[in-house]
Amino acid sequence: MTTELATLAGGCFWCLEAAFQQLKGVVKVKSGYTGGSVKHPSYKDVCNGMTGHAEVVQIEYDTAQIEYADLLGVFFTIHDPTTLNRQGADSGTQYRSAIFYQTEAQKKAAETAIIELNAANLWDSPIVTQLSPLAEFYPAEASHDDYYLRNPRQPYCVGVVAPKVAKVRKHFFDMLKVS
Repeated sequence: MTTELATLAGGCFWCLEAAFQQLKGVVKVKSGYTGGSVKHPSYKDVCNGMTGHAEVVQIEYDTAQIEYADLLGVFFTIHDPTTLNRQGADSGTQYRSAIFYQTEAQKKAAETAIIELNAANLWDSPIVTQLSPLAEFYPAEASHDDYYLRNPRQPYCVGVVAPKVAKVRKHFFDMLKVS
């Protein structure tokens, strides 16, 4: 098995983790932080908006089962890439839409996806998703691992995470893991 990593920011990492965990070929999803200046930030540090970091997920995926472009398709479906530093009620640079690429191929795939999606006029505004090379990825505290799976009845999970999970199940049915 050949795996690669994708690092994406699109609001709260609990939403992204729950969405991507459902996909065939996704080996592991780890919540964390990147894009800022503070070394080894905590959740509290990042939430205060002063570190420059975004909440991200780092997705380890099997390249024989799922392509990076497919991950980007899911990414652009489950969040609003046209709002700067906001996803729903979550506001601040830590909730920005960003793709932290690790190879030139990932950068090119992201650039192509953004061009094609903007040309399709799916949204009323242009995509503001930032493209940046991945610097340091800092894993989030273990309490964030499998957050939705462990807390499906928590109000944020019911109101925000569950609709994104349902959207993936509806629009990417053929890409779902068989349980």
